[in-house]
Amino acid sequence: MNYVKMLLAGLFVWVCVSAAFYLSVLFDIINHSFNINLLIVLVIMFLSSTNLASFYYKNDPKKHGLLLGLGMSITAVLLDVSITVPFVEIPKGSSYSHFFASPVIWILVAFNTATVYGYWKLKIKPKK
Repeated sequence: MNYVKMLLAGLFVWVCVSAAFYLSVLFDIINHSFNINLLIVLVIMFLSSTNLASFYYKNDPKKHGLLLGLGMSITAVLLDVSITVPFVEIPKGSSYSHFFASPVIWILVAFNTATVYGYWKLKIKPKK
């Protein structure tokens, strides 16, 4: 089990998702439609999660996909706790409780975990 690669994968997923949310502010059509914004974020998350799972499993196919997905998601949530909320959300007038009460955060966590697990189930587990 390679914790450093798992943490780096979680960091990269967090960067991709955060960048997608922040860049959507630049485009008026996306900025005014939360559903389009969320769909774009989900596509970016799917692509980054599958690529990172592929990267992780290149040399370490032993880790269960659910554990890897949870590890990546927990890393991203911890980065939200330490960076996103205090430096982005609180200055906008939000709070930790408001940010983490949003079902969107937990949908993204579940989607990331399910994507990595699905990759493992389809690509890695059959090879054993």
